[in-house]
This record gives sequence, C-alpha cells and structure tokens, in this order.
Amino acid sequence: MGVALITPFKEDGNVDYTALQSLVEQLVENGADFLCVLGTTAETPTLTEEEKTAIKQLVVKQVAGRIPLLLGCGGNNTQAIVDTLKNGDFSGFQGILSVTPYYNKPSQEGIYQHYKAISEASPLPIVLYNVPGRTGVNMTAETTLRLARDFENIVAIKEASGNITQMDDIIKNKPENFDVISGDDGITFPLITLGAVGVISVIGNALPKEFSRMVRLALNGDYANALKIHHRFTELFSLLFVDGNPAGVKAMLNLMSVCENVLRLPLVPTRITTFEKMSAVVKMLNIKF
Repeated sequence: MGVALITPFKEDGNVDYTALQSLVEQLVENGADFLCVLGTTAETPTLTEEEKTAIKQLVVKQVAGRIPLLLGCGGNNTQAIVDTLKNGDFSGFQGILSVTPYYNKPSQEGIYQHYKAISEASPLPIVLYNVPGRTGVNMTAETTLRLARDFENIVAIKEASGNITQMDDIIKNKPENFDVISGDDGITFPLITLGAVGVISVIGNALPKEFSRMVRLALNGDYANALKIHHRFTELFSLLFVDGNPAGVKAMLNLMSVCENVLRLPLVPTRITTFEKMSAVVKMLNIKF
C-alpha cells in the first residue's frame, strides 16, 4: 500500500510543515509501504516551486530511507518534463510517477511518444499514471502494454481508469517485470484478486494500518478477511470522493485531528452534509489515528 500524500495547510493557507512531518511519521509507522510525493492529491498545481522543494526535502529527511518514495513528475509539456528529469534533484527518491498528458488530449501515438521521451531522460524507474477522469484522455491497454514491452525503466502503471476490463487486459498480457497498481481505493480489493500488486491510496492517509492490512491479506490470498475490511470502508470510499479529491480525505483527517480542513483554490472543502456523514461513519467505526 502506497499513499498519495496530501499537503496540509494552516488556516492562513500556508503549508503546515509540522503537520506534514507528523503525518509522514505516522504513515511510516503504521503500515505504508511507500509514499507518493507531490502527486495530484498533494494539490501540486497550487504549490510554489519553493514549497515543492521544501516538501520534498522534509519527506526525504523524515522517511530517512525506511520506505521507498515516488515523486510526481508529469504534465502536458513533454519537453519541460524531460528538462526536469535531466536537471532536477531526485536525491532520496526511488522512482517517478508520471501522469498522462492532460488537457491537450493527445492521440495514443502521442501518449506513446511522450512516455518514450520521458523514459529516455529519466534517471529513475517510471510508474505510468492513467486517470482519464482528470486528464480527459484514456491510455488504452494496447498503449500501456507497448510501453511496458519497449522500455525497461517503465516498471508499473497506476491504473485509475475505472475500466476493469481494460485493467484485466493489462494484467493478463503484461511483461513479467511490469506491475499494475490500483489508483482507486474502492476497487483495490477486486483488482488484487485479478493480479494487481497493490494500490497508491488516498484513504491510506487516514487509515494506513487498516487499509495496508487489507492489501496484505488480499495479496496473501486471504480474500475472506480482506473482503471484510473492504466492506467495512465501502461508505467511506464513496464519501471521500463525492466532493472531489483531496477534499474528502482532508475532511476525514480533520475529524481525526491530524490537520486543518483547508484546501487551496480552486478546490474547496467538502460540503457540510458530506462532512457530517463522514463524521458519523468515523464515529461508528471508532476510527482513531
């Protein structure tokens, strides 16, 4: 279970580095197998370059090599990503997570050429990230498999297309040294039963111990007990995303006294009705951080 790390903010909108340091330590101590830093869940588009650098340095220092770190490194300007990969500081990171180009809506060949350029420039292994609900374009199973076969340093995909048939196609036909990782908490259990190796999780920010246990049980073939945990959190899966990500998980972390319920525009906190429903579920499940 990897965790897509949030960025805590103070009431005044500044990054809460103290809360971030505490959160990172709690995740490492409570079952996270790796962290994904500066991904979508971190509200990265709203962070300054200085803040991004400070966050990277804080996480690397706090983790201190105890678990691997993935760094979000994607965008819709291929050359800019290539320049970052050639000139950036990746000290303390073991791989990059690179989302498919958004807004431009490239063809499948354009997506392939984009990742080819990234592969040729990257000093670290690459995890592809397919999330058409955010990017506006789906990377097909055919393109994913082509990239997996053609480039040794493309080692996995975070699949969040929501298309189980597409994901199963990738799992069925992928090279042995290429992994499929769930990008959606709610389908992690069924995807592992098909052959996925885990998840890059949002709910893991708040429930690292419980959710990592579910992942490990499923990976070990104990589907009955894994399913019990999956069903325990079914309502939370829905509530976490009904008002967008990371609004849901920040509300949940606020209920657990981990951080303030503050996001940067254009994102806003969850609606009061969602917050109240989430509060009731957290109390019912007796969830503590």
